[in-house]
Amino acid sequence: MERDFVRISDVKVSGNQGLEVKLRGWVYRTRGSNRMLFIVLRDSSDIIQCVGSRDDLGDEVFETARALNIESSISVMGTLNEDKRAPGGYELHLKAVEPVSPAERFPITKDQSEEFLRDNRHLWLRSRKMNAILKIRSTVTGAIHEFFRMRGYYEFTPPILTPNAAEGGSTLFEVKYYDRKIYMTQTWQLYAEAAIFSLERIYDVSPTFRAEKSKTSRHLSEFWMAEMEAAWMSYRQAIEVAIEEVRFIIAKVLEKNRNELEILEADTSRLEPLLSKEWPVITYTEALRILKEKMGMDVTWGKDLRTIEEEALMENFDTPVTVLQYPKEAMAFYKPVDPEADAPGPVAKCFDMIAPEGYGEIIGGSERDTDVSAISEALEREGEKVENYDWYLDLRRYGSVQHSGYGLGVERLIAWICRLDNIKDAIPFPRTLTRVTP
Repeated sequence: MERDFVRISDVKVSGNQGLEVKLRGWVYRTRGSNRMLFIVLRDSSDIIQCVGSRDDLGDEVFETARALNIESSISVMGTLNEDKRAPGGYELHLKAVEPVSPAERFPITKDQSEEFLRDNRHLWLRSRKMNAILKIRSTVTGAIHEFFRMRGYYEFTPPILTPNAAEGGSTLFEVKYYDRKIYMTQTWQLYAEAAIFSLERIYDVSPTFRAEKSKTSRHLSEFWMAEMEAAWMSYRQAIEVAIEEVRFIIAKVLEKNRNELEILEADTSRLEPLLSKEWPVITYTEALRILKEKMGMDVTWGKDLRTIEEEALMENFDTPVTVLQYPKEAMAFYKPVDPEADAPGPVAKCFDMIAPEGYGEIIGGSERDTDVSAISEALEREGEKVENYDWYLDLRRYGSVQHSGYGLGVERLIAWICRLDNIKDAIPFPRTLTRVTP
């Protein structure tokens, strides 16, 4: 056969009835009898049912095709017919089948455990579920780039290997670096703060590493963060950007990935209203009041919100909610006190965005402290050596300005949009406390 192949999704268009086409891909499903053969063919774009008879194909081609295992790569030629009973609504009546690379017996069958599928993630990526998730993931990351570039932000790429902690020393991954010890990055933030004094408004999408000893469905040891940092910006302005960004991403997914959301059974009716509804912004203190009055949970002021409190809080909302002004005592060294806050104790100029439906925090951000003394004292309280952060303190010594930023957890956002049971399915190859392969 000649090599003028087309994609499956491109031929499944009303009006192509009777069109002769050439397709190539992989055997997704197969069944048949001594006289008839049914092959569901998949490529990256879609699936289509191919029907062939012994009379049309001839004995040799028919028997060769009938012997093909799932995931064999093939090319086919045939006539397109619209058939509502067929998977995807179309059939290809085969005139030719050419094996490219016959597959061995495929190890993945129906109703296998999630752990087995993760052990074989290199093959499970071929499933329709993972195909749909990866397409949505591509839309999400593409939308992030589009959102910030349209608004005049510059992409800034930080180092992955760093000498310091930025989010607490207990979750650092140590790396042997020649004759010394350094760490995998926890966040781009410290380096982003250096860059804003040159570029003013910046963003990135890059890998992040946290050695959290957690086996929950919401944690990864290696994940991707979409972060932004901007000079001359308050944390309340950063909240506005964050809400606008997530709305923009959802709109792009609804525009480009309705078929994938349908495959994942992630009802679009839960996402569409988010484009027009108001997304509440409440204080930490207000969140505790809601938990007490509506959920019967009496949380002591000063404690950070755990997963159980976040889930209880979000039972009262059907949109993401931004919680701001968490207690300063529980915050990282770079988050300043908000002197204008009405709260029982000192609170920081910070915020978290929490997704509904039990998906938890998807964004965390803050204004950055510009006071050298305050930062130094906070570092000492956390047991850090202040001299290790001297370069970071230089940013406050030479023309510092008000600045803010946040990080969006790409996998957490994808898990919520796709309604995934486990964040491990939101990334191609998950890395966790117990998994480093494949």
